[in-house]
Amino acid sequence: MSREIERKILRLLHGGNTRTQLTQIHAHFLRHGLHQSNQILAHFVSVCGALHRMPYATRIFTQTQNPNILLFNSMIKGYSLCSPFDQSFHLFSLMKNRGIFPDEYTFAPLLKSISNLSHYKLGQCVHAHIIRLGFARHGSVRVGIVELYVCCERMEDANKAFDEMRERDVIVWNLMIRGFCKLGNLDKGLKLFRQMKERSVVSWNLMISCLAQSKKDEKALDIFREMLEQGFEPDEASLVTVLPVCARLGALDVGEWIHSYANAEGFLRDAIAVGNSLVDFYCKCGNLQVAWSIFNEMPRKNVVSWNAMISGLAYNGKGEVGVDLFEEMVREGMTPSDSTFVGVLACCAHAGLVDRGRELFASMTVKFQLCPKLEHYGCVVDLLGRCGHVREAHDLIRSMPMKPTAALWGALLSACRTYGDREIAETATKELINLEPGNSGNYVLLSNIYAEEGKWDEVEKVRVLMRGGGIKKVPGQSATG
Repeated sequence: MSREIERKILRLLHGGNTRTQLTQIHAHFLRHGLHQSNQILAHFVSVCGALHRMPYATRIFTQTQNPNILLFNSMIKGYSLCSPFDQSFHLFSLMKNRGIFPDEYTFAPLLKSISNLSHYKLGQCVHAHIIRLGFARHGSVRVGIVELYVCCERMEDANKAFDEMRERDVIVWNLMIRGFCKLGNLDKGLKLFRQMKERSVVSWNLMISCLAQSKKDEKALDIFREMLEQGFEPDEASLVTVLPVCARLGALDVGEWIHSYANAEGFLRDAIAVGNSLVDFYCKCGNLQVAWSIFNEMPRKNVVSWNAMISGLAYNGKGEVGVDLFEEMVREGMTPSDSTFVGVLACCAHAGLVDRGRELFASMTVKFQLCPKLEHYGCVVDLLGRCGHVREAHDLIRSMPMKPTAALWGALLSACRTYGDREIAETATKELINLEPGNSGNYVLLSNIYAEEGKWDEVEKVRVLMRGGGIKKVPGQSATG
């Protein structure tokens, strides 16, 4: 009878409704006196770990009289999946204090916790302990050691552990590639990728992503084409990774092929991220008609979907339409994000909608409880500057809670030169010199501003300042004298 109850509890634990039934399952094995069964508790803890319910698991664990290695391993693994990761080490110490000898199933999750913490010195200690106990030959432990050193950005150590592995699966190759690429050694990452005898779609996606993030777009697209030639079918991650590459390169043919493929494989029905990426791609390629079509036909939209379309309209100079779409988004109950406001404020700037831009900027904090960031201030400064409200733009920059960037002062300076406000132009240029003391163009601008006003003493001061700082005028830049 007890065996049958145990089997029933295990079926419930690994069923589809575990998240909502966890407390009922707990009550069920308590009622049948199985609360000290290490097997049942180990499975229960494993499920808690997967559901990120480890405080619940810990309460039950502390009431267990004689936990065995199986239960300890489940607890250590649970805390390798969710924070606080250092709880794995407290459990490991407790296990040793109770005289329970670890096994390879102890060290794999323990190493995972160290990887999550990126704790190099602790990792070295555990690695030495593993060697001393003779567990370094186990595959999962070796992979854990490599992952540890990759996460700690110690690729020399990772490479040594990798070289010592007699059998290397796709996972450990991917770890090494990611590690080298993350540290900027793309050549080494690509060399390892070429050495792989077997690759997964994840391997291809990883290499494409690393190249794309390093702005090696043409190479990334070459790898994608090679992936197709070798018979690998792209998944959602492949498409989402390569579409921005196509947009930057203007590779319309590849983007259109992806669109057709995504449609045929059902990605446009099931994967919001693919639809979002296609909307962004077509907007950046200037084909608003197709972008609109994809956006309108998406069965489900998230905030990123609306952001992509609103930003795309701004990018293509359709600011008023973008503002209308923002209003529709709010009416439909979608809560705008920081990125939404970057897009809609850019729409206002392109369309010259000063009053609407002011209202939207104010609504960020008042209506939507969003704290404006540098990008939002930049959009409003651009809007005000384009429409001749130079003094207001200057006051806004001065009122910012964060330090203005060179790009902001540059936008203000551009507006000053368009609308002839020399006083603020002088201020903006001085700020640019402070932020970019090695940029000779800023000194030339200031010198020209003084020359236009006939302030020759000030022109000479700028020249002295340049000479004193070792700043040389770039040939071709205009300057007086």
